[in-house]
Amino acid sequence: LDMDCGPFLGQHTEDAVRKGLLTEAEINNALLNTLTVQMRLGMFDGEPSSKPYGNLGPEDVCTPAHQELALEAARQGIVLLKNHGPPLPLSTRHHQSVAIIGPNSNVTVTMVGNYAGVACGYTTPLQGIGRYAKTIYQQGCADVACVSDQQFVAAMDAARQADATVLVMGLDQSIEAESRDRTELLLPGRQQELISKVAAASKGPTILVLMSGGPIDVSFAENDPKIGGIVWAGYPGQAGGAAISDVLFGTTNPGGKLPMTWYPQDYVTNLPMTNMAMRPSKSNGYPGRTYRFYKGKVVYPFGHGISYTNFVHTIASAPTMVSVPLDGHRQASRNATISGKAIRVTHARCNRLSFGVQVDVKNTGSMDGTHTLLVYSKPPAGHWAPLKQLVAFEKVHVAAGTQQRVGIDVHVCKFLSVVDRSGIRRIPMGAHSLHIGDVKHSVSLQASILGVIKS
Repeated sequence: LDMDCGPFLGQHTEDAVRKGLLTEAEINNALLNTLTVQMRLGMFDGEPSSKPYGNLGPEDVCTPAHQELALEAARQGIVLLKNHGPPLPLSTRHHQSVAIIGPNSNVTVTMVGNYAGVACGYTTPLQGIGRYAKTIYQQGCADVACVSDQQFVAAMDAARQADATVLVMGLDQSIEAESRDRTELLLPGRQQELISKVAAASKGPTILVLMSGGPIDVSFAENDPKIGGIVWAGYPGQAGGAAISDVLFGTTNPGGKLPMTWYPQDYVTNLPMTNMAMRPSKSNGYPGRTYRFYKGKVVYPFGHGISYTNFVHTIASAPTMVSVPLDGHRQASRNATISGKAIRVTHARCNRLSFGVQVDVKNTGSMDGTHTLLVYSKPPAGHWAPLKQLVAFEKVHVAAGTQQRVGIDVHVCKFLSVVDRSGIRRIPMGAHSLHIGDVKHSVSLQASILGVIKS
């Protein structure tokens, strides 16, 4: 670490140097990085008031630009998981009254998670939706623990009256936080029961909005035809309620993607969470972890996220073969690494060893949208290689009926290499398959002294 927010480094670093666990050179490097940032801030340049950051004060906090940034960050972070029908976006014309139900419907501090400063002000989901429609509010559960069904009947009555129903459910810091581990992936207490009963009673479309930092097994909602839409908001910050309502009513077209795999509950029931191995093991039935190695059932996969429009990918240009030049000083080991179908990264001339991929993204729907282009690589088969790995991503805004060309740069040593069972990073030779949406393209890596790229 270059910097420690607690007392650990101050208490133990000197002893670590004495024991030979840490060198002074490593400390000097961390100090150099920390001081460099301080120099960039002008902390050693004399009187602070004469410098760019020296006159910042309370009036620079919570400016309109900063508050707009908080709102935009929340909008971009929201992920649309399900839209079957589709019921979303809601219409201010057809959905003039909305039942807002759930323990996270009118929360403030919950939305900022932890490691946050004092918010400028909050817009709760109830307040946000209230800007678009008449609201009928029922909490449903006293809190996210939801141990009682005492408020269920009133929530179901609200859903029967309204043109649409939005359930704002999920978790908060009482369930997941630093030093507080979750014990399961299901919604806490009787939340699932409340959701299903309200959906069954609802007169109009039912939308489930989830607040959480981690994945939740909501298979029941994904499979319930009465629940037309599912939205994951994470912990969206001070403007979370405004961002959620903008997505629900189509002012914002959602473009977020899941940053983690959402596993079913039996994933944590059937294997120890103390096992940190990434790769699966057939001998003991261990399924592995993350989209890179796990082959089992998922609730939603890593990178999942849908839109109110449709995007079509076409690869405009990409190489079919890339030569990987070997370091001439490694001549003795060169034949061994080639015959093993993988080259150590340290044996390759990695500087500037990259290739470009041009992708056309066409918006074939009727709504403008921002699309996150995810580029995966599937390396040549090998028992230690991942199933696939994310090698690049790019966000692009595409107006309805138009097309945008996106350039992706893939660095071979950084992104097409994999780590073997011994912890050695290697570049597999042979065909690497690039996956971009439904499109696939094969790039063959071949060991060479010259390093010529052929399209």
